Amino acid sequence: MRELFQADMKALGDQLEEIAGLVRRAVEQARTAFETADVELAETVISEDARIDYLQNTLDEKAIELLLLQSPVATDLRTLVAALRMSSSLERTGDLARHIAQLTRLRYPEHVVPESRREAFKALADNTVEVAVKLDELLKTHDLDLTREIVKLNTEIDEIHEANFAAIADPSWEGTPYQTADVTLASRYFERIADHSVSIARKVAYLVTGEWEPNVASAE
Repeated sequence: MRELFQADMKALGDQLEEIAGLVRRAVEQARTAFETADVELAETVISEDARIDYLQNTLDEKAIELLLLQSPVATDLRTLVAALRMSSSLERTGDLARHIAQLTRLRYPEHVVPESRREAFKALADNTVEVAVKLDELLKTHDLDLTREIVKLNTEIDEIHEANFAAIADPSWEGTPYQTADVTLASRYFERIADHSVSIARKVAYLVTGEWEPNVASAE
């Protein structure tokens, strides 16, 4: 019976890694679609989000079943609760990638942001993709050095996000109302992807050490 439970626990971990891989791809593709106004790639991100949602639902159902039927304690209980919370954050990250793709589709054939903010958004998107890549690796390796790298990138993303808001609030801003709304939303979507990644990294650190990682700030 215990062997079956451990097999189920491993399957949950494998499924969480699968979701993280799909989310990483969604973020990468959403960034490319956003920067190149590639509406076909944007449609791919939008349609494939359903797979992430399905996997999250099945993982959560299995985790709840194990909680109810196996009454786990100590490390196993911690793992199951963390898996439930991480799957929710991953699913939300997939939704944010979908939102970026939807903005791309909405403004096609034009770019979402005006030329004056594209350099800033390139840095924002590059850092966000790097966060997604490192998070995917973190869930596979549990290398806690990656948590600190994710936090560092998140700090840089926050700074760019704040600069975007400052730009549209400045009297010199010449963007249209649509562009103002698009810059606000797109910047927020990228920034929130990083926030969710920090939240997941915090939970991985807790699973590994049994303590809240002091250098990982919560996004919640």
